[in-house]
Amino acid sequence: MNLLVCDLARALLWVVNIYTMLLFVYAITSWFPDLRRGRWIYYLASIIEPVLIPIRRIVPPLGGLDLAFLILFFGLQLLVGPALRHLEFNSCFPVF
Repeated sequence: MNLLVCDLARALLWVVNIYTMLLFVYAITSWFPDLRRGRWIYYLASIIEPVLIPIRRIVPPLGGLDLAFLILFFGLQLLVGPALRHLEFNSCFPVF
């Protein structure tokens, strides 16, 4: 049972890390309009925007600053990431 939880925690942590990297790429493309060319940006937006939209409904952008991005980023890094690392550590390295 612990091995299954260990593998699941590692996989979810991997997904969170990849999603965070994609979030950064999406933010960088918003700063440089020349990077917003091509079909790849639509695929990236289809992964990132569905998560940002509900956050933007609660906290709209202020000026030119998208707070939804910051909330999502800090939520992933300060809440989800540490919880998954704790789960991974406790399930992969049990204390005897």
